[in-house]
Amino acid sequence: MLSFTGSLKVFVALEPCDMRKGFEGLTGLVAEKLKEDLRSGALFVFSNKRHTRLKVLYFDTTGLWLMTKRLEQGTFSWPRSSEIQSAKMQLTPEALALLTDGIDLKGARMRPWYQRD
Repeated sequence: MLSFTGSLKVFVALEPCDMRKGFEGLTGLVAEKLKEDLRSGALFVFSNKRHTRLKVLYFDTTGLWLMTKRLEQGTFSWPRSSEIQSAKMQLTPEALALLTDGIDLKGARMRPWYQRD
């Protein structure tokens, strides 16, 4: 299980990504497709077309982290880009933990008293 602080920003790329991409390829996607600054301290999450693999890119002020996860069975619950009029979606760290643990976020909602700024 992954654990992150509540103030961490998490951006999910809604369009599938070529999982052969490494540090430089994903850094280019962050700048060109997501239009975000890699050095902002946010996590950037990418998935393949079948949603069986994830890559997470993170800059910690000393260098880049590249984390990967491959599912042996099943798929990750992934929002469709046609449902959202953007190339990216921002998640809370808690929602990212649910996503990576296999929880389907469709129809789930956070109660207002759990909402954080």
